[in-house]
Amino acid sequence: MANEPGGAVPAPEMMGGQGPVLALQSVYLKDCSYEAPNGPRVEGAWSPQINLDLQTAASPGTGEAREVVLTVTVSAKQNDTTIFLVEVKQAGLFLMRNLAEADLKRAISTICPAVLFPYARSAVSQLVSQGGFPQFLLPPVNFEALYAANQAQPPAATN
Repeated sequence: MANEPGGAVPAPEMMGGQGPVLALQSVYLKDCSYEAPNGPRVEGAWSPQINLDLQTAASPGTGEAREVVLTVTVSAKQNDTTIFLVEVKQAGLFLMRNLAEADLKRAISTICPAVLFPYARSAVSQLVSQGGFPQFLLPPVNFEALYAANQAQPPAATN
């Protein structure tokens, strides 16, 4: 089938559903907030210190679907003054079927956030621009490298 003219690949459902499936069902903005305590007024030259925090969470949806939420928090400070704080929770509903536990964890930590990140980046940029600040673009994020670094860390000891 894959060698047919046009290069069409059959949908997983048409292949008997035995192989692993990871398919995006929908993308949506779950929550967002924006704060600029002093508006776009900044004393001195524009040279903010930017802090970026990324968090990923997953919860079961209906059937074989899982909701994955990528939370992007960006804070900008100049000296000790907060210029702006943006938090975007970008969510997606992903169909996940026949994935081993390790593959499921990897998908939730790498593939799903990589799909959601461009949407979150756009929302952050739009909120900052609408707040009267210069265009702000988040740098690309390598979720695979973050996952590998997280897996390489020894588990924290509990007392």
